[in-house]
Amino acid sequence: MIVSELAHQAGIPAHVVRYYARIGLLKPSRDPENGYKLFKRDDIHRIRFIRQAKELGFKLNEIDKLLRQVYLGKSVCRDVRKILKDRIAQNKLEMRRLAHQTAQMDRALEHWGHIPDGKPNGEVFCPLIQSGCN
Repeated sequence: MIVSELAHQAGIPAHVVRYYARIGLLKPSRDPENGYKLFKRDDIHRIRFIRQAKELGFKLNEIDKLLRQVYLGKSVCRDVRKILKDRIAQNKLEMRRLAHQTAQMDRALEHWGHIPDGKPNGEVFCPLIQSGCN
């Protein structure tokens, strides 16, 4: 099947199919007569796996590594669990960082409530930011 057919059956835009083929997640053959990329029915399952993994937070390079292992007939479940555990820990750290940053923003807005708007003068670019409200 060609790009548009695969895209339609997999429920994704054709440019995503082309992108996945370009980066090697899909490995189409070529029609010798017109050079069109030709995909197999199995590629629908491959795309669904890619999309599900992305929804879980896997990066395309991680998905590529998993698919290479699957192609060799190896189980990737242990790797999947480890990647997800690591990603959860990273997400929790990022959420704490964002919560801290949000608290700083709240304090800044409260502090800036009494500071009038100012114009830059060569030393001060924005009196609000440079007021030191941490």
